[in-house]
Amino acid sequence: MMRGMGNMQGMMKQMQKMQKEMVKAQDELNAKEFIGSSTNDLVTVTFTGDKKMKTMTINPELIDPEDPEMLQDMIVLAVNDGITKITKETDQTMGKYTKGLPGM
Repeated sequence: MMRGMGNMQGMMKQMQKMQKEMVKAQDELNAKEFIGSSTNDLVTVTFTGDKKMKTMTINPELIDPEDPEMLQDMIVLAVNDGITKITKETDQTMGKYTKGLPGM
């Protein structure tokens, strides 16, 4: 009976350690910057790892009052590229903690 309790305590300590590592990894991801860009870097955006946009740069050559759709398309491309990069790195970093856990 006592052997099972010791094993349970060891498991709990291991889970607490893993939880602390997960929080640290998530904090590091949130602090990191990710740059998304459109075709030919005509629009670039910078996000933090928690998907908050910090900056956007638009090449002045792209600003054409006759063709606002082109600018809109380039912004969408850059934003989606940035979010894709964040998601990919988050999955790679956090996946090692959630791999094999039910519901994750």
